[in-house]
Amino acid sequence: MKIIGTGCSHPSKVVTNDMLSDLVDTSNEWIMTRTGISERRVISSEMMLDLAVEAARNALDDAGISASELDFIIVANVVNEYVTPALSCILQGAIGATCPCVDLNGACVGFIYGLDMAEAYYKAGKVKKVLVVCAEQPSRMLSWQDRSVCVLFGDGAGAAVLAEGDNIKATRLTASSNYDKLYQMHELQPSPFNTKPSTDLPLVMRGQDVFKFASKASYADLSALLKETGKTADDVSLFLLHQANIRIIENIAHIFNQDKAKFPTNIQKYGNTSSASLPILLDELNREGKLHHGDLLALSAFGAGLVSGACLLEW
Repeated sequence: MKIIGTGCSHPSKVVTNDMLSDLVDTSNEWIMTRTGISERRVISSEMMLDLAVEAARNALDDAGISASELDFIIVANVVNEYVTPALSCILQGAIGATCPCVDLNGACVGFIYGLDMAEAYYKAGKVKKVLVVCAEQPSRMLSWQDRSVCVLFGDGAGAAVLAEGDNIKATRLTASSNYDKLYQMHELQPSPFNTKPSTDLPLVMRGQDVFKFASKASYADLSALLKETGKTADDVSLFLLHQANIRIIENIAHIFNQDKAKFPTNIQKYGNTSSASLPILLDELNREGKLHHGDLLALSAFGAGLVSGACLLEW
């Protein structure tokens, strides 16, 4: 397969580091030094569906096709206003598509999981046009009184339209059940038969553990793909890493001995938008004319699970 269109969407509300200093004991310098984030977009009046629809329509416009031409829709999403039906099903009707659709929860790795799933459908000869949408609102998962977590995240949506091609060179997915490092638990509807104590916890993250995992997993995933394809880090035009923490990105650049210019970032504007991070970055680069035909792109992400994923694709 190949990517023929990209799109993204952001909430209207901008939350700066100085605004957060009114909520918790923090400062712009404290946040910037540790994360590289200066502001983020947070859902206020919008629905998650609103962002998903806008990102999808922007990607379809960029691809020059209509929603009616889609054969499959994959939506990566951790949480939204609906428990059921799937966000993909609601999105399908909103954009005027009629094809099958499915949601996946791959945490921050959702975009790469979605690409890998789509590639399998292409290899099976079952699809010609696929839409992958990542729509996330971590702001509704965390405590805004926990400065170690609330400063990191933002909301947003990114999308890509896929067509038949041979541009995905290799993918790698991993999963390891270390759920206690990054998780959230929420209370379900009461049941007269439930004997368990109620559990309703905001997002819990053991930052140092996640940082170490992210650095090791990203390096291992990308190294494995380069070896599999006979490429080196020097052959890669751009490394698109999950925008979780600027120090992780700089660490990976250092390990591969590559110029930081090959590691574009937008974390300073949006924070960690979970699975939407990579497609938002991809769309910005695409629309800024920074992606060129034949460029080799290395994508890498990591998140709750703990899971990781990477792919090499030719633009």
